[in-house]
Amino acid sequence: MQISWLGLEGKSVIVTGAASGIGKAVAQEFLNCGANVAVCDLNPQTPEFEINENSGKMIYLHTNVCDAQNVKETVKRVCEEFGTVDVIVNNAGINIPSLLVDDKEEHSKYELNENIYEKVMDVNVKGVYLCSQEASRVMVKKGAGVIINMSSESGLEGSQGQSIYAASKNAVNSFTRSWSKELGPKGVRVVGVAPGILEATGLRTLAYEEALAYTRNITVEKLREGYKSTSTTPLGRSGKLSEVANLVCFLASERAGYIHGVTINVAGGKTRG
Repeated sequence: MQISWLGLEGKSVIVTGAASGIGKAVAQEFLNCGANVAVCDLNPQTPEFEINENSGKMIYLHTNVCDAQNVKETVKRVCEEFGTVDVIVNNAGINIPSLLVDDKEEHSKYELNENIYEKVMDVNVKGVYLCSQEASRVMVKKGAGVIINMSSESGLEGSQGQSIYAASKNAVNSFTRSWSKELGPKGVRVVGVAPGILEATGLRTLAYEEALAYTRNITVEKLREGYKSTSTTPLGRSGKLSEVANLVCFLASERAGYIHGVTINVAGGKTRG
């Protein structure tokens, strides 16, 4: 087999939340690079991917990242199918826009409550810990592997109407820093990726837009105009899913062998300033 610049051919990769959006783009790029990919998601239907003679193998595993036993079974199955786990991309995530206090209507559906808190933190924090723990058990034994945690620009900068989501992603950033100190000496690299505003996907639903617009006291139309204008992004455009996927594959490769313990912002230069 001809080895490409990234040298990912034959690598065993797990991508969570990979049935759509960023996760699907990441899984597809790994397949394009010749890696064997376990696409993990709660979606009951197997997503379609472009497969050709140069692509790696793909298996679809219905996975609940919040269920410890399910995660153990997923990692075991990947090892049975592909022999090991070389890379895990913790992409599965959930975002439920809500205000800390809704001064228009007390206890409204757009005000933060325990149910919203638990849902977001379960997937975005507990799920990352469970999946990383099981995958790293395999990696530590062989002294090699890469954990890639999908964060968000909001985890670095905060986000109006998305405080719990932002907090969960900042927790992920702390996982990345802390685990890098624990696992680095054992041959396992840990890195994070923090995308900013990206091109629209099926995950940007009307319900999500209505909730976010409400928390920012604007209309859905005004919210959408904000996505299009990208006036706060120096590069003047939304990011592409493929650009995030390209970075993830690079970070998973030996070409990025000295990148460790950091979260890389992929947001076109967007910051608070």
